[in-house]
Amino acid sequence: MDRHLVVFARQPRLGRVKTRLARDVGAVAAWAFHRRMVDGVTRRLGDPRWRRWLAVTPDGAVGGHPWPAGWTAIAQGTGDLGDRMARPLFRLPPGPVVIVGTDIPGIEKTHIARAFALLGDHDAVFGPAADGGFWLVGVRRRPRVPPGLYAGVRWSRPDTLTVTLRGLSGCRIGMIDALADVDDGAALAQFKAGNPDQYTRNSRKSVRFQGLGA
Repeated sequence: MDRHLVVFARQPRLGRVKTRLARDVGAVAAWAFHRRMVDGVTRRLGDPRWRRWLAVTPDGAVGGHPWPAGWTAIAQGTGDLGDRMARPLFRLPPGPVVIVGTDIPGIEKTHIARAFALLGDHDAVFGPAADGGFWLVGVRRRPRVPPGLYAGVRWSRPDTLTVTLRGLSGCRIGMIDALADVDDGAALAQFKAGNPDQYTRNSRKSVRFQGLGA
């Protein structure tokens, strides 16, 4: 079975991307940063060890934008972030799936390889984000997608990862490095300063979650 890497990406249209960052640095600078991130992430994560998919929004951008070579563009579809991240888990061919975004400067193919390795004997894997969410989610999909995945999750909150894990009680969960994204001017300034400690810290572990009290 193939391994599937899915990168979520928004079509780089001026005024439609990185709106929080744009409030601090302006729409043009935010747009330029987003374009560099999409190009950089797809370039760094291109690898023959996994099939490469770009889940793009808006859906019309699938065939209406020159996406990087070697990546197959698919539509994210409608719904909230959970609905859109669930869709590839049920629609892609058999094999483990790892999903990431394009706003994580520290992401490298070693992170993706580690996530797939953990899915060899884990039901799901997460890359925690500094804001309480997660920058990576991977699902083994064998024998099935965990039915509680994303149940009751409210996105972009400090407890997003905690609530997600609550819905996976009884599943074997792997964790890889915690990374930070660039969502505002302060984070962009840190990124430009080249302080790696702000963007990666080693937090690898493997646990079985039986609930919040485990």
